[in-house]
Amino acid sequence: MLERNFPLLISLLALAVALGYVRYSNDRIKKLLAEREQAQGIQDGSLPPAEWNGAMPPYQAVSYDLPTNVMFAGEPVPLEIPDVLERLDRELQINIYLHSSTIFLIKRANRWLPQMQEILRKHNIPDDFKYLPLIESGLLNDTSPKEAVGYWQILKTSGRELGLEIEKEVDERYDPLKATEAACKYLNNAYRKFGNWTLVAASYNRGIAGVGRALENQQVDNFYDLHLVEETSRYVFRIIAIKEIIENPAKYGFNVNPKHLYQQEQLRYVEVNETVPDLIRFSKQQGVNYKLLKRYNPWLRDDRLTVKRGKVYRIALPVSN
Repeated sequence: MLERNFPLLISLLALAVALGYVRYSNDRIKKLLAEREQAQGIQDGSLPPAEWNGAMPPYQAVSYDLPTNVMFAGEPVPLEIPDVLERLDRELQINIYLHSSTIFLIKRANRWLPQMQEILRKHNIPDDFKYLPLIESGLLNDTSPKEAVGYWQILKTSGRELGLEIEKEVDERYDPLKATEAACKYLNNAYRKFGNWTLVAASYNRGIAGVGRALENQQVDNFYDLHLVEETSRYVFRIIAIKEIIENPAKYGFNVNPKHLYQQEQLRYVEVNETVPDLIRFSKQQGVNYKLLKRYNPWLRDDRLTVKRGKVYRIALPVSN
């Protein structure tokens, strides 16, 4: 009899053990949650105690208030339109919580935005467009899946039309400041078409022709009334969100020590009007290594530089301390 019921007894014993483990696990989870609530001050709304040991994060995710009277390039953003408010809210909250990415944007922006701002002013482009390359590339010399290149993410055909040299050995799309000059030409062309800077910004993503067709087909005259593909629909709001965070970092929880901001570096320039067959040797002759030559001249795409008759290149090098 015992032998016949032995499998059943084993099954009942296993079930009892499993139920006991589940009960133990539930009790353990409740205990951990209670400890977490106490550590975070959730129960009474207080701040985490001084003896908090780092086991749980000392913060909660919060929903930030939107700024009021938002402007882009001197043009008002109509937050009274519900979908406009929601689209800006989305981009602001997303970028607030992209902690490491946004911190590095703040750091890089300190180096590059003043230089870009100067070029924009020279071409009568509103200062707010200095935030455009932050969302295009994160101020990195990346290449997109569509082969757009550099801080301003310029395509090869567009870059040549805008006056950039794009060849095997030289690609000026990788030069942040020359690319800014080229972008200014595009932005002014778009403004002559639309007479509105918000539409100009949207066209940097969709193209002048694409935005023009959308306006005509939908019989509206402004960006905020257009129904667009998601990428372009979000584009202007991403610029506005980054602008808001960069200009008010502490308001959104970004307390970046000024000592940690990247600084513009002192450079000297060497003019080259003859072919350089070996840029590694050239860099050593200039008192720097090849890595530094490439760092300050990312537009040099090969280890040699062919110089055509009458052409002069300015090569940037660090100033020795």
